[in-house]
Amino acid sequence: MSGPANVGFIRVKLVAYKTDFNTKGSYQPDNSCVAINVKEKVTSNNGEFKYIQRKKTIRQDWDSTFDAHLYDGRLIEFIVQKGKADNDAGVDYADISVPAARLASQCNGTSVARLDLPTTPGGKLVIQIRYFTPDEEIIPQRPGFEKRRNAVKKAKVHEVQGHRFIAVFFRQPTFCSFCSEFIWGLNRQGYRCQGCGCSVHKKCHKNILGTCPGNARDTQETKKILQRFRIDVPHQFQTHNYMSPTFCDHCGSLLYGLFKQGVKCQSPACNVNVHHKCQNKVANLCGVNQKLLNEELNNIKKNKPVKSPVSDLSSRSTESEESLDYVRMWTVQTDKLKNEMGNGERKFQLSDFNLIAVLGKGSFGKVFLAERKSSSIAEFYAIKALRKDIVLEDNDVECTMIERRVLALACKNPFLTHLYCTFQSDSHLFFVMEYVYGGDLMFHIQKNQKFDIERSRFYSAEILCGLQFLHSKCIIYRDLKLDNVLIDKNGHIKIADFGMCKEEVRGDSKATTFCGTPDYIAPEILKGYQYNESVDWWSFGVLLYEMLLGQSPFHGEDEDALFSSICHDEPIIPRYIQADAASCIKGLLCKNPQNRLGMRGLESPIRGHRFYAGIDWEKLQRLELKPPFVPKFKNPQDTSNFDQEFTRERVFLTPPDKTLLGTMKKDAFEGFSFTNPGY
Repeated sequence: MSGPANVGFIRVKLVAYKTDFNTKGSYQPDNSCVAINVKEKVTSNNGEFKYIQRKKTIRQDWDSTFDAHLYDGRLIEFIVQKGKADNDAGVDYADISVPAARLASQCNGTSVARLDLPTTPGGKLVIQIRYFTPDEEIIPQRPGFEKRRNAVKKAKVHEVQGHRFIAVFFRQPTFCSFCSEFIWGLNRQGYRCQGCGCSVHKKCHKNILGTCPGNARDTQETKKILQRFRIDVPHQFQTHNYMSPTFCDHCGSLLYGLFKQGVKCQSPACNVNVHHKCQNKVANLCGVNQKLLNEELNNIKKNKPVKSPVSDLSSRSTESEESLDYVRMWTVQTDKLKNEMGNGERKFQLSDFNLIAVLGKGSFGKVFLAERKSSSIAEFYAIKALRKDIVLEDNDVECTMIERRVLALACKNPFLTHLYCTFQSDSHLFFVMEYVYGGDLMFHIQKNQKFDIERSRFYSAEILCGLQFLHSKCIIYRDLKLDNVLIDKNGHIKIADFGMCKEEVRGDSKATTFCGTPDYIAPEILKGYQYNESVDWWSFGVLLYEMLLGQSPFHGEDEDALFSSICHDEPIIPRYIQADAASCIKGLLCKNPQNRLGMRGLESPIRGHRFYAGIDWEKLQRLELKPPFVPKFKNPQDTSNFDQEFTRERVFLTPPDKTLLGTMKKDAFEGFSFTNPGY
């Protein structure tokens, strides 16, 4: 199937339904709608073909329209149904299937055609059709930005002996299948295998000896152990009635029920207990104490030559989310700040501020507008409050520390949100940042549908400078979107929310985590490749497209369809878009990350692109260029440029789970508190 940029499309309006008893006029049956199934023609090797529906059924009310591209062999099925489009489907009145190309052929050029389609078992479906050629100055109807889009981040996978371990927070007491001790609470991180479901401590997962039954591959290390110790002894499981609470030795959870709760290995040297569902997932390690055997293997390894500490540190640095060089750099900077400030460093706490309104919220916590107390003049800030239990539960401690470091670094650039201080309470982490009066680009794009060419050029140029600053510090942003770009009181932009940042991305040191907001995720992330700052330039291209056209360049009924579109389709850029802007978008949305506009090393740098020909970059950096738009606000605490969905909410800190919080180490967030020397 070719990309949508290479074919025309039809716009279909659902007019009415005629019955055999009312042929003189058309009418719309009460409480009815039309279901549309779009099917693709698939031909097998032997020449036979069939129609496959790849997208979900869509339901439309009368007088509404939908668009369909004219792919070869595409078939459109119309079903008149009882019920409204936004409710569950009811009884089918009638249906008809028509090739999309046949519908398009009824149009005389680009004029509107009205058709009466005979339906089964009777009646006629009345529709209007207009055909749009690939060169039309219009793009298919697609939803605008009706709601905000949340970022996603997939858990990091740790592969050991074929197991695919991911970090899991266990709300209930769970046994470690390696050491047989409890995993529970925020204090003890646990891992669970995606393949077989076995549960282990974070500290134990690298010591697992048994292979994952869900993975057919045996590692070389496993093969050596099996050959040397002949460990391949199946368990002798039989159904068992347990008279006292017993935990599964595989997944670690309780064996529930009154009778026949699980199976027990009958070997006297083993006596392993597991769920019925876990029976086929247990490795053939009958009678083997993995912990003791692992200790013996480690004793043997101790007699081998030991690597020098320097080489050991360098090898570990490649696995760490944060390199040792960056840690040293940050430590030196922090110590320098402390020495300069001496004992006079100002410490802040929540009682120093009055929380006025909610500016935004998410699964992480909330962002508040706050006023500082005991100040000679009114000072307003944006305070981001994160719940500690959520941060620990989602294994985001390091991400939170990275966000704090990047925010502190951002004070050196005018296009990044500035941090004043961070502090913590027993239950929350707080970032005190500058309050950016103008709200975010999502708010303004929803209000204006799209931006004109000059406004889009100005905003994108300032965003470009902010991204290049981060990249110069070997930091990739990974979550550029309309929601994360703010407008200050003078009309300049500020990039915000650095929770997805990755540090020390340089040379062969690249990122691998699947993360970002679905509409903005680059193809290399979706394909599981290692990546660098190229993903930011892809997101930048999506952002520029959205500013100019008022909708996203890629679409799908669900995430799978959206991701397929990102990887395979080319964005539709109508002819009314200025040629230089279209060229810039195409360069940024290049599927090959090495050739993507914005990447260092290309013959034509992005600042030299024709789209930015009129930009004086030196003046732009000094904020001397006049912004095309200045937000209006009545007073310093005005929140009219933020979504009322948030600002109307009651102002309060969401309480954490106190039981879980009680299991947290007191030093879990040691070193988080920080005060900007200039504050």
